[in-house]
Amino acid sequence: MEADHEDHGGGRQGHGGHEGHGGHDDHAAAFRSRFWLSLVLALPVVATSPMVAGWLGYTVPGALVWVPPLLGTAVFLYGGWPFLSGAVAELRPPRPGMMTLVAMAITVAFAASLLSSLGVAGRELDFWWELVLLVVIMLLGHWLEMRALGQASGALEALAELLPDTAERIGGDGAAEEVPIADLRSGDTVLVRPGGRVPADGAVSEGGAAMDESMITGESRTVRRGPGDTVVAGTVATDSSVRVRVEAVGEDTALAGIRRLVAQAQESRSRAQALADRAAALLFWFALAAGVLTAAVWAALGSPSDAVTRTVTVLVIACPHALGLAIPLVTAISTAKSARAGILVKDRLALERMRRVDTVLFDKTGTLTKGSPAVADTAAVPGRTGDGVLALAGAAEADSEHPLAKAIVRAAAERGPVPGAEDFRSETGRGVHARVEGARVSVGGPSMPAEQGLEEPPALAERTADWRAQGATVLYVIADGEVAGALALADEVRPESEQAVRDLHGRGVRVAMVTGDARNVADAVASRLGVDEVWAEVRPEDKDAVVRELQDRGSTVAVVGDGVNDAPALARADVGLAIGAGTDVAIESAGVVLASDDPRGVLSVRTLSEAGYRKMVQNLAWAAGYNVVAVPLAAGVLAPVGFVLPPAVGAVLMSLSTIVVALNAQLLRRVPLKPGA
Repeated sequence: MEADHEDHGGGRQGHGGHEGHGGHDDHAAAFRSRFWLSLVLALPVVATSPMVAGWLGYTVPGALVWVPPLLGTAVFLYGGWPFLSGAVAELRPPRPGMMTLVAMAITVAFAASLLSSLGVAGRELDFWWELVLLVVIMLLGHWLEMRALGQASGALEALAELLPDTAERIGGDGAAEEVPIADLRSGDTVLVRPGGRVPADGAVSEGGAAMDESMITGESRTVRRGPGDTVVAGTVATDSSVRVRVEAVGEDTALAGIRRLVAQAQESRSRAQALADRAAALLFWFALAAGVLTAAVWAALGSPSDAVTRTVTVLVIACPHALGLAIPLVTAISTAKSARAGILVKDRLALERMRRVDTVLFDKTGTLTKGSPAVADTAAVPGRTGDGVLALAGAAEADSEHPLAKAIVRAAAERGPVPGAEDFRSETGRGVHARVEGARVSVGGPSMPAEQGLEEPPALAERTADWRAQGATVLYVIADGEVAGALALADEVRPESEQAVRDLHGRGVRVAMVTGDARNVADAVASRLGVDEVWAEVRPEDKDAVVRELQDRGSTVAVVGDGVNDAPALARADVGLAIGAGTDVAIESAGVVLASDDPRGVLSVRTLSEAGYRKMVQNLAWAAGYNVVAVPLAAGVLAPVGFVLPPAVGAVLMSLSTIVVALNAQLLRRVPLKPGA
């Protein structure tokens, strides 16, 4: 396991810790170098072994008799050093584990072989070729493991590489000068050219561009950003240049926050990993007992050489290498894969629990809805059209800064051309007036028709009554002294929310919603989305009571919210998911942060949790089952029928077990993590 690997100087990593991608690369390089040199030294040892020569039918010249002990000793000291030093580190607490078992096996083989070469012991204890192959194969297994872990940790390096080295800062004279990003300060203005990356978090001050934010949100489509819009360090201006006013630099940026969350997740210890650690410790005592029993039985049978051979083989076979790799590699790959998909796992336990969640509680505003008003419907009197009424309203509201006005103007522009307006006038709390194509147009609330001595036409009354029942805001459009139509504005439901609810239902998960909005507003959204249960008019500080109520019913609850007002509920939930974190990724109350505001990301978390659990179970079953079967064979239970398992073959089988576990974990990379997964 990760905690059991030393640096190439022999020092042991902290238990369950990670040194990051660079640390794993260093370890992989060290094991690779030792593997290749040890392999070169091992080949002559195998070729000059009397046993191998006998199998292949050739004779080893007497002058080469000292090749195995000389080169075998070199392999033991050089290739075996990581295991010997690792055993010393393990025994200091003491906390014996895999390194201790490997060191014990190669030390016993070396001592027996050396005594045989010196004539102190018989030829039957000559294990030089088995020793060098054991060391070489163990080095190969560790090299593959460390390389895999290094690749899994690569998300941190990938995130670091998203930032440019320099930025074009706009000086007082308006000219751009190239400076290192470390020199940027809050308040600076930088120029981002087409195809360039934003060097720091900020807001667009001039220009507009289609921004590629996939490295932050996992969403492949570009997003249009213009003056006043927030942009995040590392994102790309794809089609035109923009000027960005810097608001956060260095460790305060969203990208730095994401890197911290990924590192925190990779360093966190999960319950499954702790279980694997305990299993490995138990396996050490199991192997030690099996080794002692094997030596005693074979010695009692009058075969000292077989006692040593069987004991060495038992210790090799029982090595918990595959067991230690079973959990850490799965969690490391899960963390890296999720980060690339915009899912930032802060707490591995939260990810593991997600597969057991049977109720997902969504906050409404900003989660299932966009948290901003939008035109939900239009109605027109006979002789007019809804699009025409919307165009009149959009023209009249064009100069207004009110959020409802902006929603109307945006909707009108999406439906078609918006005519120009003159003589704009705004009355606070009442509405706006303007002249549009010669007609006097007014847009305002329910009181405006009465103020102008008008009655609501019967053709509109039924529609507007329905809108009010659903909690929508109703605005009337008056043209030349007549009510032309009406608009319904409401918090816009995210188009992805319906699929998110439907897919959760497809997996047998109940969906609930909590909001501070009025009951009619909440019921309207819930009815549209198919939500199972609704809590309305709930204050932010009382949302955690809703979570507690669900848990008291026996439910395992995941809460999905924006991470601000929902913090108490996120903290109380079995799994807290903060959605749409944007530039505020360092949310302490959530175990998982979804960088995108797409609620379907919850399905991706569920998919990853289920897939990771399957791989953990498969790997643990393989590693434990392998040892249960292999140890008796190594001890020689089938010797009476002529089957004897040599130590080198045991080493091969052990490394094959490790490779199987590693390859099985790598299959996690094929799990689709995308909206609706």
